[in-house]
Amino acid sequence: MARTRIEHDTMGEVKVPASALWGAQTARAVENFPISGLREPKALVDAVARIKLAAARVNGRLGLLPRRKARAIEAACREVLAGRWNDQFVVDAYQAGAGTSFHMNVNEVLANRAAELLGGRRGDRSVDPNDDVNMAQSTNDVIPTAMRLAALSTAPDVVEALDGLAATFARKARAWDGIVKSGRTHLMDATPIRLGQEVSGWAAALSAAAARVNDALPELAALGIGGTAVGTGVNAHPRYRELVVKELSRLCAIPLLPAPNPFYAMQSLAPFAALSGAMRLAAVELTRIGGDIRLLASGPATGFAELRLPAVQPGSSIMPGKVNPSMAEMLAMVSHQVIGLDEAIAWATAAGQLELNVTMPLVAWDLLHQIEILSNGVRAFDRRLARGLKADAVRGRFYAERTVSLATALAPRIGYAAAAAIVKESIRTGRSIVDLAVERAGIPAREARRLLDPARLTRAGRG
Repeated sequence: MARTRIEHDTMGEVKVPASALWGAQTARAVENFPISGLREPKALVDAVARIKLAAARVNGRLGLLPRRKARAIEAACREVLAGRWNDQFVVDAYQAGAGTSFHMNVNEVLANRAAELLGGRRGDRSVDPNDDVNMAQSTNDVIPTAMRLAALSTAPDVVEALDGLAATFARKARAWDGIVKSGRTHLMDATPIRLGQEVSGWAAALSAAAARVNDALPELAALGIGGTAVGTGVNAHPRYRELVVKELSRLCAIPLLPAPNPFYAMQSLAPFAALSGAMRLAAVELTRIGGDIRLLASGPATGFAELRLPAVQPGSSIMPGKVNPSMAEMLAMVSHQVIGLDEAIAWATAAGQLELNVTMPLVAWDLLHQIEILSNGVRAFDRRLARGLKADAVRGRFYAERTVSLATALAPRIGYAAAAAIVKESIRTGRSIVDLAVERAGIPAREARRLLDPARLTRAGRG
């Protein structure tokens, strides 16, 4: 049998694996919450470790925490940040409200490791997880602050990925500006458009999506740390709040400030919902653009086939030579998951009551998972699909010359009704709009060819 040790908390004795750095409260959480096997992300663990490091430094300087303990806690925090104890954070993502179980998991790991660094042993409480590691803190100000720090450290990856994909499409748009094709609205023939114009819209949409995500970040820099249990700062030194935020700014290399209203910072998860909402909009745009690419690359013999996808893997276990839009399909799945996570975050944000929102563990996991899969998904799509896209100019021109909506250019000259009659005749007979304009509207052939030139119709103006 595995060796154990006995630890105590306010509820009594608990058996803990002898090798574990965590203690009694973590052991209870492991027993209580065998829910998903998911753990809070490393970014959140690191954010809590930075808060504990900053708090130990500040409380040591203020003379509230013995300097030996403060230095030992700081050293333990640095080991956590280096990834040395990743396997010790064992509480399920679906756990007690507000994140108390996860928070105590971190406190106990740091306390036991600090005790070892001071020559003690695991479980001896020579460094106490509550009295020392958690001095001047509460789950209620630590976890929302950690969520902010984790989001601020990871969400720029989403901005970078979206901007990178936007830049890829902007380059394609410039390269393809001379390729004329048929536009389509309602999935039906529309007036001609240049492929570069169409793709420039994708680039602009993604740049706007990146800006929305970026615009959601500044509010997260206002920290409620120091508010302790309900925002009043009970049990914290009067200078603690200001000093710990300054220390966190140095540790995170991010400009941070105390929240102007610590009660709002503790009660509301709206800043996280705003960031999640911005990622939802990015996912919506990515779904749309990825779907357009799948349509335009459909074929190669029986679809639009205006774009050619880079082949990244065989597309079928039974049909030889088949190539599927695998990267676009992946991006759609990622985007749908981001949208679903946003729905959960929105409901969780609405579930706050009075001084606290107890759904923080859910919001933390979902938000950081959104960030991870969206940034990774967009980067993979950019590298493995967007950069390798090729255009079929011949196919585009073929459709541009055959769209019956060329007749739109006739309307200012012969009227909407007469132009509509030419369209109907073209559909019925298969004859070209140019020939019918000459025959039925009496427009000279040379003028008809100029008037109905697809490239000319991609520019504003008439006649």
